[in-house]
Amino acid sequence: MTKPTIVLVHGAWADGSSWNAVSKELQAQGFTVLTPPNLLHGVASDAAYVASFLAQRTSGPVVLVGHSYGGVVVTNAGSEGGDVRALVYVDAFIPEIGETVFQILGGSGSALDVPDPTAVLDIAGYPGAPEGDAEAFLKPDTVHNSFAQDLSEADRWLIVASQRPITLGANTTPSAIAAWKSIPSWAVVGTEDRVIPPATQRSMAERANATITEVAASHVSMVSHPDVALAAILAAVASLDLGD
Repeated sequence: MTKPTIVLVHGAWADGSSWNAVSKELQAQGFTVLTPPNLLHGVASDAAYVASFLAQRTSGPVVLVGHSYGGVVVTNAGSEGGDVRALVYVDAFIPEIGETVFQILGGSGSALDVPDPTAVLDIAGYPGAPEGDAEAFLKPDTVHNSFAQDLSEADRWLIVASQRPITLGANTTPSAIAAWKSIPSWAVVGTEDRVIPPATQRSMAERANATITEVAASHVSMVSHPDVALAAILAAVASLDLGD
């Protein structure tokens, strides 16, 4: 059977290394794995970049995987480049057309849905920013208590040090495409996720008619429990009709 390429898209405050444990096992099983950068600067531009990456860097069937805000990106890029046959969402946003990240989190009980965002985020300007935009970094307490609370203290401090910020604009721009309407989907729901609460994840996954797996894990379950993300990806692979 032809093996699909597995493309893993990271979320906010992360980079491709957040997928290392999953990537290593997939590679050991003979899959080609790619972890493109997610620019984290805006839904349209981030999705266009990933769609272009898919078109130029893959050939043949693709299983496209997104974590957190990466779910927004794969939702908008999945039908725009490459031969994407399945979508896998890990602790991720699965937006409908017109929804924004902040809108989805509003009233959800998310640790990020607070009256004063600077209580959980550090805001900083960046060169070339559109008027009124800025980048958001997680405060150390937010990483330790709400983002990656099931990792070791040393690993949490590594996240604090190496996090890549996301722009406020990326969180307030409406999603424009819903690839899950035409591409079969799988979802891993972290039941101890304090960034995207599990009820919110389940609601989005059910709306997308995704095959759902739950794991008692934080927002970074692919780091703390990579076997669960791996199993969802392999289930998506197994569903594909790829011929001999």
